[in-house]
Amino acid sequence: MKSAHKLIFGLLLLFFFTGCQDDLDDVIRPSTDLDIKNFIWRAMNDTYLYKADVPALANDRFANQSELNEFLNSFSSPRDLFYNGLVAPHDEFSFLVEDYHALERSLDGITLSNGMQFGLLRYTSTSQEVLGYVRYVMPNTSAEAQGIKRGDLFNTVDGEQLTAENFSRLLEPATYTIGLAEINGDVISSTGETVTLKKVEYTSNPVYIATTIPTASGKVGYLMYNGFTGTFDDVLNETFSMFKSEGITHLIVDLRYNSGGSVESASDLASMITGQFKGEVFYKELWNEELQTYLETTDPESLVNRFNDRTNSGALINSLNLNKVYFITTLRTASASELLINGLKPYIEVVQVGENTTGKFQASTTLYDSPTFRRNKVNTGHTYAVQPLIYKTANADGVTDYSEGLIPDVEISENISDLGVLGDPNEPLLAAALAIIAGTQPLDTRVKNKLFIIFGESGMDDALYQKMYTSDHLPKNTQPVVD
Repeated sequence: MKSAHKLIFGLLLLFFFTGCQDDLDDVIRPSTDLDIKNFIWRAMNDTYLYKADVPALANDRFANQSELNEFLNSFSSPRDLFYNGLVAPHDEFSFLVEDYHALERSLDGITLSNGMQFGLLRYTSTSQEVLGYVRYVMPNTSAEAQGIKRGDLFNTVDGEQLTAENFSRLLEPATYTIGLAEINGDVISSTGETVTLKKVEYTSNPVYIATTIPTASGKVGYLMYNGFTGTFDDVLNETFSMFKSEGITHLIVDLRYNSGGSVESASDLASMITGQFKGEVFYKELWNEELQTYLETTDPESLVNRFNDRTNSGALINSLNLNKVYFITTLRTASASELLINGLKPYIEVVQVGENTTGKFQASTTLYDSPTFRRNKVNTGHTYAVQPLIYKTANADGVTDYSEGLIPDVEISENISDLGVLGDPNEPLLAAALAIIAGTQPLDTRVKNKLFIIFGESGMDDALYQKMYTSDHLPKNTQPVVD
């Protein structure tokens, strides 16, 4: 499924942003196919985390530029080279884009959306039939206007049964019609009602819900945070100012639908939750062997990311100075969300409610065709960019490689027949976290939905999907250039 996601993501970025490049640089000389392939090889040779696992990226693999060119020309396209020649077999997260303008807009939270955020389930493990369910609806969107709400079910798209073959219609940047459904016992049937939804360009605020809940144990701050989007860090900081003014004594951070984003935003959020650990290690970076050795020798401090007191914009962080925090997680919770949880564990008590997280502990960055692989002085002859994994993250205790995900203290899954209202104290996962705060046993910790097999979800085509990225500087290129 992750491989399918990479294909869908690449195609949709190309389709969606054609003609939408407001800041497109003036093209001086169109780059040849070989020029682009050389850039891709150089970028991966310089920085790729799993360089040692790809023989073609070895520094001594090619004796001269002619040999390298012969290798590059053996691939039919830049995409063929990247995915079939330069990406390690176990890497499901590095990707290539043909239009970095599209990627930049997506990383800023700007996408095409109709506002319906959904999950997809197979009817059975062998069935091709798929059922969709609405997780939440974003404000001021087509889905909101059409009355779509959390818990709605649908089983058709454009009049056809939703299947493992046609589900991608829901991800395409277009208008489509869904047919609503209902479940009676184990039987799924159509209600006969249809809804047409239209996607438009939309900027998503990741701070979806921020509220306080009065309890016998004190005021509880509840934050539903759906993506680590750097352009909204100040909004997140203002949210914590509200929590401070409200005098909350407990905090629940709901990351159930948060599949990742900016590591810088994760660092800021960690410092908002705490505040008493300024200067301490939040996480450490583990690069490929060559760069790790180089950095440990020349700039070891660059490998350490510390708790801080200011956001990337320079604003003073509103810190709560908490010694305990509660996280709600699901299988969707990934990358920067996991970095936040893992990075806090050496310092404060972390209580995790929900499901295992995804298990994504590597960071990536955007590499452009320029002398430094950064946006400055980019080659204007093409708009390709690569987004490779560049380092693993480890917390202050050295914990990394949690490929099976982070395990919850209290296991409970969403039940599509009883999702509840997000932010309502009676919503099952939030109710479980509140019960723990109150010192009582959650009423229901059974894992639900065993009749259905998780298949996919909205956002699979998003640049943030299960991604963790950094915009910080890159290490100096220490590798020899092929003559």
